[in-house]
Amino acid sequence: MGSVGGLHQLIDEHYQGLYRYAYRLSGSAADAEDLTQEAFRKAINKLPQLRDPARAKAWLFRILRNAYLHRVRDAKRHRAVPLDAVGDLPMPAADEPPDIDPARLQDALNELDEAFRTPLILFYFEDFSYRDIAEQMDLPIGTVMSRLARGKVYLRSRLCPAGEANGHLPHPA
Repeated sequence: MGSVGGLHQLIDEHYQGLYRYAYRLSGSAADAEDLTQEAFRKAINKLPQLRDPARAKAWLFRILRNAYLHRVRDAKRHRAVPLDAVGDLPMPAADEPPDIDPARLQDALNELDEAFRTPLILFYFEDFSYRDIAEQMDLPIGTVMSRLARGKVYLRSRLCPAGEANGHLPHPA
């Protein structure tokens, strides 16, 4: 993977996914571009540390997440919604998830603490498994599942009218 061709392949294969992840984390196209470029810059410097090319996606997503967390800590802009008050009530399943305006979804994601936002983004937007998210965030799988459940409850309460809440995470329109 150390060759220039391998590097271009790495960028070609993962740029879009990293950008989407950065956008969902940051809520800004400009910040997403900066974070994606920063992640690839750091990845180039750390390329010899990538022992298993099959794990490149998870490795790159971890680099990007760490860059994002570093920015958040530096900027001291911690916008969080406490989820202690959100109940863990099971929701009945429905056939069709409601259409949600992507801007409203992004606003709701931005309100979530990063500890809840990251698992939601990785699971629903980037198709990471519970195991992959647990490794990415250095958490037990049960914690990942709990954060996903609580995050979904919060998003449903913010995005769905009271009578339309169901067991699905809303899909952007």
